[in-house]
Amino acid sequence: MTSPHTTPYRTPEPPTGGPAPMEVRIDGTALQMGALRVTFHRTLRIPDNGRQYPLPPSLGAFPLLHVEDYADRVPASWRERGGVFLPMYQREAMWISFSGPAHQPRAVQVGVGKVCAITGQPWSETLGDPEHPGKKGSQNYVVTPPQPWLDGICAGHGTIKQFVAMPLGSGCTVEGQVTGEETVGGLQLRVVDPKAGRFPDAPSLTRTGGGFGLQSALEHVTLGAACMAPCAAAPGRSRAASMGLAAGGKMKQKVYPDAHGADTWDLTRSGRCFVHLCNSELYTEITGLPAPSSPISADSYKAHGLPWFDVYDEGAAALDTTSTLAAVKSLGELDAEQGAPPEPQQGAIFSKVKRLIRDGIW
Repeated sequence: MTSPHTTPYRTPEPPTGGPAPMEVRIDGTALQMGALRVTFHRTLRIPDNGRQYPLPPSLGAFPLLHVEDYADRVPASWRERGGVFLPMYQREAMWISFSGPAHQPRAVQVGVGKVCAITGQPWSETLGDPEHPGKKGSQNYVVTPPQPWLDGICAGHGTIKQFVAMPLGSGCTVEGQVTGEETVGGLQLRVVDPKAGRFPDAPSLTRTGGGFGLQSALEHVTLGAACMAPCAAAPGRSRAASMGLAAGGKMKQKVYPDAHGADTWDLTRSGRCFVHLCNSELYTEITGLPAPSSPISADSYKAHGLPWFDVYDEGAAALDTTSTLAAVKSLGELDAEQGAPPEPQQGAIFSKVKRLIRDGIW
């Protein structure tokens, strides 16, 4: 089951005397990318009915597994790209959290099928647009802190459209709608450290600025069967096995502008990881483990009184979206166009693996 090709991955060695390479590894159910911890959370799929909803909570972390541990069983494209994989069911939702030293922010790029989740532009390892730094859509990354999480693609005006898994070949993914093809799938992450001396080496004992706090919202939304309706089924078992991310319902969440400037970040001190998504059948085929358990349903969510959340950031600016991402249709809009019948919602499981991750050719 374990691949003989288990050389740990580090970013390429810099010139002599340069910064140390960034380690990328799995730590429990999180990706540790240098000093930044990235976690992929299972969550409730919010209604896709045109309304704007607050933030749903985490229902636990998705498991992460090394591609190299199953090199003889994963698709060839996975071996080439390296990274990790996690199981998701069709129509399952996720959000991503970022946790690291509060006194030393990091720049984080997030791609969905190699489409930037912030701008809708093709994946690029250049931060921003050097020729048009103030232009809308020039910031192709988030900065954390203050960005504590990302729940979906930037929809502008302080909102996002939720990350929801769909099979490649369905035509529903962000990648499919933006590029006209569905050949990449998954999530792509890159973390860039700040240049030496830009931020203090140790946290200040004096709190500065207006930090962002969480508030449990009083509103509990009634979720109907309409939010579970599927897009048309993807043709062919092999194409449907690998997953991409589509746009779900609209959620209140700001993507904050970079207050430090693109020149703050040191591109030689970075690490990246390709996060492959697969359905439960392929997960079992690869790992030999049982299919993941079903996620919490809307009825269970209501019955347990799980909270919604809000953020105290009324005075903070938010990035607007580009025409590219504005044109991406949500699954609800695509469902309405196709008249597809509903199907049950499903979910994922947990695992623990610790080792550095090998990058590959994207």
